[in-house]
Amino acid sequence: MATKIVMEALSPTMEEGRLVEWKKREGDPVAVGDVLAEVETDKAVMELVARAGGTLLKQLVAAGATVPVSSPVGWIGQAGESVDGGGAATSPVTGDRLPVTAQPQGPSPQSAPSEAARPSPAPPETSERPTVQTSDRIKASPLARKIAGERGVDLAAVSGSGPEGRVVKRDLEAVSGERLAVSGKPGAIPLTAHRLPLTAYEDIPLSQLRKTIAKRLAQSIGPIPTFYLTSEVDMERVAEARDALNAAAGEQDKISFNDIVLKAVATALRQHPACNAWWQDDHVRVWQEVHLGMAVAVEDGLITPVIRHADAKSLRELSRETRDLAKRARDRKLTAEEYTGSTFSVSNLGMFDIEHFTAIINPPEAGILAVGSIAAVPAVVAGQLQVRRRMRMTLSCDHRVIDGATGARFLQTLKLLLENPLALVW
Repeated sequence: MATKIVMEALSPTMEEGRLVEWKKREGDPVAVGDVLAEVETDKAVMELVARAGGTLLKQLVAAGATVPVSSPVGWIGQAGESVDGGGAATSPVTGDRLPVTAQPQGPSPQSAPSEAARPSPAPPETSERPTVQTSDRIKASPLARKIAGERGVDLAAVSGSGPEGRVVKRDLEAVSGERLAVSGKPGAIPLTAHRLPLTAYEDIPLSQLRKTIAKRLAQSIGPIPTFYLTSEVDMERVAEARDALNAAAGEQDKISFNDIVLKAVATALRQHPACNAWWQDDHVRVWQEVHLGMAVAVEDGLITPVIRHADAKSLRELSRETRDLAKRARDRKLTAEEYTGSTFSVSNLGMFDIEHFTAIINPPEAGILAVGSIAAVPAVVAGQLQVRRRMRMTLSCDHRVIDGATGARFLQTLKLLLENPLALVW
């Protein structure tokens, strides 16, 4: 008996997934655990595996389609077994819901009218124009087809850099301003150098990550009564300690300023557990363990991998873990357990020369620390004007959990730790 392949919830917050690429073709043998397709979730690109063995009888959705969790995407069964095409999917171009059986396998959705819109089959062409191969038969992403259609670009003349030679958006951007029109079509421009027509805007489909970011921010900035506390820290001793540590370390064990800030935050949270808490509607959950979220910028958004038990890790252990998590976050290779469950978060934009900003709380957490750049500025020390390296940090607090004095005491402890970094090894 045939088994339906469904879009699985591959992350705790996933509501829909975009099928990036099929790894098995119709007719291919399938064993339990084989990777059937790659799916873009709200946080990462993950693998959809087979839950039954047999033959991949049918793909119900095309690569690029967005499908709700639990909706069918294909069938596995015995070779020759008949299956239906039930289910629904989303057009990767328009966002409209389409019957699964109407998912296009060749031409893009905007170039192929639906069956219901055709009153009768069109009579065969009797024109004597020679038959030519058009861009419809070229492997290309839905977005690349859309851009090519708008610009009159012949996809057959573009080298694809995507999977299996698929033409993707970046390939069209690399055309260097030349207009490559589809030859053999009425009004076509020969394949010669013509400037691309300028457009006033570009519509970019939302990734699953960007959709989740939008939803989470809407849950945060409106309902949460937030206040902000800013403090400036003298980072001279941290800089000296970092230089000394790195002078004795190998290339693989270099310590960054961000590593020291994370260690100091984790240590301060142990002393101020009221800031290491979640708002839970009818109660406040105060955590005795520090699971530190670290905001990492990725290609199309932001993700926050979690350093578990950050307060119990040495500075070198924490440094190695942050590098590993940040790399895999950018590669979209984190597991669900590695980006959920943080009790407090840190967002550092200092490397972009941002001296001060406020960060948005990631619910249900009650606080997030925004860290700015370290800059050499004039400062008065012991009555003397000196040039010192200083850093500004701003704590965003959920006032339902953290009062002003509570947040201020946390920042006071954090400043003390950073200005006296030997305290981090007590």
